[in-house]
Amino acid sequence: MARPKSTELTERELEIMQVFWQQRETTLTIAEVQQKLNDEERELAYTTVATLVRILVDKGFLEQTTDRRPHEFSPTRTHEEVSGRLLKDLVQRVFGGSSEALLQRLMEDQELTASERKRLEALVQKSAKSNPKR
Repeated sequence: MARPKSTELTERELEIMQVFWQQRETTLTIAEVQQKLNDEERELAYTTVATLVRILVDKGFLEQTTDRRPHEFSPTRTHEEVSGRLLKDLVQRVFGGSSEALLQRLMEDQELTASERKRLEALVQKSAKSNPKR
């Protein structure tokens, strides 16, 4: 029996989505996506990019915006939507649902600059004020 198709993004699919998200409000052709990846020294063959784009359309992350050739595509989900879902999944699967454990791990494993630490502290304070019962 075949495994059901995954609706999660693979690493390569996420790379393709990053290209679209960086363009903001712009449609891209497969050749343009390939060129942007090559510019970032992540060289993929045109056929590989085309396959990944088609998979992302099938999964509902991209849509084809024109019927004329070359086909143009645009994201159907924002970076915030996708990253939020991935982060929630990470917290549940790896940290047993504890956001605190995730933050603690980040603080322990990452070298934070003073300004990063200050911004994080400000976010914690803001969250505490907007969610006093939590």
